[in-house]
Amino acid sequence: MKLSADNLSLETIAQWFAALSEREQRIVQVAAVLAPVLLIVGVLLPLDRSVAHAHERLLKKRNDLAWMQGVAPELSASPQPPSAAGESLLVIVDRSAREAGLAGSLAGSEPAGPGGLSLRLQKAPFDTLIAWLARLAQQNGIRVDSATIDSAGAPGLVNAAVVLHTG
Repeated sequence: MKLSADNLSLETIAQWFAALSEREQRIVQVAAVLAPVLLIVGVLLPLDRSVAHAHERLLKKRNDLAWMQGVAPELSASPQPPSAAGESLLVIVDRSAREAGLAGSLAGSEPAGPGGLSLRLQKAPFDTLIAWLARLAQQNGIRVDSATIDSAGAPGLVNAAVVLHTG
C-alpha cells in the first residue's frame, strides 16, 4: 500500500504499518522515537542557546549605551585638551592609528578644509576604531565632524569614512 496526502488517515496509516514486515515495523518505530529527539537536540537546543546569547549581548549593549548617555553631558562640558604642540593633524592621526593597531586599516586620507582631515578605513575592528576616536578627542582635542560606518562583511569589522577637525 502506498501512502499519499490524499489517503492519509489514521486507519490508512495503521493498515500500511500492519502490511510492513516485523523488521520494517521496528525501523519505523525507532525512527518515530529518534526523529523528535534529533530535532530537539540538533536544532532547538542550539537555537535556544544562540537566542539566549544574543539577548545577553543586547542587554550588555543597552547597559553600555545607558552609561554612555549618562556621562555624555559631563564629557561634553569638560574643556577639550589642546592638540600636541606643533604637530599637524595628519602626524597625530597617523601616530595614534599605529599605536591603536589601525595602521593596516587606513586606506587613505586627504585634507578636509583648514584643520580638517578626511580618512578612509577598511576592515577595521569596530571596537578599536571607536576607542581610537575617543582617545583622539580626549588626548588631542580632535573632534569627529562626521563618520559613515558600514559593515565589512566579517563580524566586528567595518569600513569607515571619518572627517576629523582640530579644536
